[in-house]
Amino acid sequence: MKPSVGRIVHYVAYGTPGGEFPAGVCRAAVVTEVQEFPVSGPQPPGGMLVGLCVLNPTGQFFNRGLGQDEETNNPGTWHWPERVEE
Repeated sequence: MKPSVGRIVHYVAYGTPGGEFPAGVCRAAVVTEVQEFPVSGPQPPGGMLVGLCVLNPTGQFFNRGLGQDEETNNPGTWHWPERVEE
């Protein structure tokens, strides 16, 4: 799947230095921009970078230039929401 403006994804949070909010927690986010790269140049993870509006329980923030990480879910990356089976 390719991200597009308006799609819902998961953003992996960095957390806070004091540990009030732990690193690695997934937050809902809305894609606000997609930047694709030419095939010949260096490729970011997933082949494109996105801008997100991250929805936290205490507010929202905007972040740009984020790469996709479907395997390790490193902080500061995004991935598609996992399917939840009953």
